[in-house]
Amino acid sequence: MSTINKDMTIYEVLQICPDIAPVFFEFGMHCLGCPISRGETVEQAAAAHGVDVNAMLDKLNEFIANK
Repeated sequence: MSTINKDMTIYEVLQICPDIAPVFFEFGMHCLGCPISRGETVEQAAAAHGVDVNAMLDKLNEFIANK
């Protein structure tokens, strides 16, 4: 699987690993299907939700590594 980085859009992450949504939910990001998520990067989403992007990337990549 691919490694998730801060410049990928939420949509791209979900295309790589559709069952990764619960990780986003852990960080308070519950609107993964909204139109903004198609063009919003992981870094932008983290900033909008007051989340440490590196902590979120660690969790996202850990999830993928454990698949």
